Amino acid sequence: MPSPLPYYDPLALVREPAAQLSPAGLYMDLMKRCLTRYGFDDDLTPVEPFPGWRRRLWPVIQRALDHQDWVVHRRLPFQPEYREDGRDWPYRAETMIGLRRLNNLQHCIERVVAEEVPGDLIECGVWRGGAAIFMRAALAALGDADRRVWVADSFQGLPKPNAKHEADRGDQHWTRETLAVPLEEVKRNFARYNLLDQQVRFLQGWFSETLPTAPIEQLAVLRADGDMYGSTIDILSSLYPKLSVGGFCIIDDYGAVPACRAATEDYRSEHGITETIERIDWTGVFWQRQA
Repeated sequence: MPSPLPYYDPLALVREPAAQLSPAGLYMDLMKRCLTRYGFDDDLTPVEPFPGWRRRLWPVIQRALDHQDWVVHRRLPFQPEYREDGRDWPYRAETMIGLRRLNNLQHCIERVVAEEVPGDLIECGVWRGGAAIFMRAALAALGDADRRVWVADSFQGLPKPNAKHEADRGDQHWTRETLAVPLEEVKRNFARYNLLDQQVRFLQGWFSETLPTAPIEQLAVLRADGDMYGSTIDILSSLYPKLSVGGFCIIDDYGAVPACRAATEDYRSEHGITETIERIDWTGVFWQRQA
């Protein structure tokens, strides 16, 4: 991550003493810890097969495991600093983005509610739904019964690279089965926290197909977790024009995925977006729309 980006410190929210938090703040703090399994000593993580195994050896192993209803995982010690930064891959958690990025999301939601910035909230690329679940929890905690939370995903993993996007050439996200979480599983995760209601709407399908015609009038918080150039461009092209002035745009993979950063910078340059990008952690960034 280049040093010129100003740094926003979201961990200040984590370290605020419980006695100083309101009941709503305590609820949101508990939700973040549950959704990330922070401090739960969840020391298991999914096993990703070596690239050379995927074509021949791993399918045989996977069939044998499925026959016995077994799964393979590896044991890793819980490291708080990794979970804060979203650098590990928790086995049971609903999100892998960590506390810093969830704190940033809380900050953005609190701002748009307090400042009455019009629009709904959306996450594009949801995995198990954790960040979107937190969006709904935050609205409940803040007493906002009018905004909707949009949950946009293919629910079958990431697309194969599109040849027109050179930055995505050779991208292998589409081969990672652990990123494909079915819609019904995401809905069950919302229901686990008693947050599956009429304020939650699902957009199922590839971004290029669902977002251009999505029935969204206005957005106050746009969170993009597309991993790829094509997905990020699809998100921004379809949804950034709907982001209200005063609203927030959050890019999850800006630091970790060069293609995502390139898509973000290309879109900003093409559309004359000059608002300062602020760094959340090692990979996430955000900015507030001013015009």
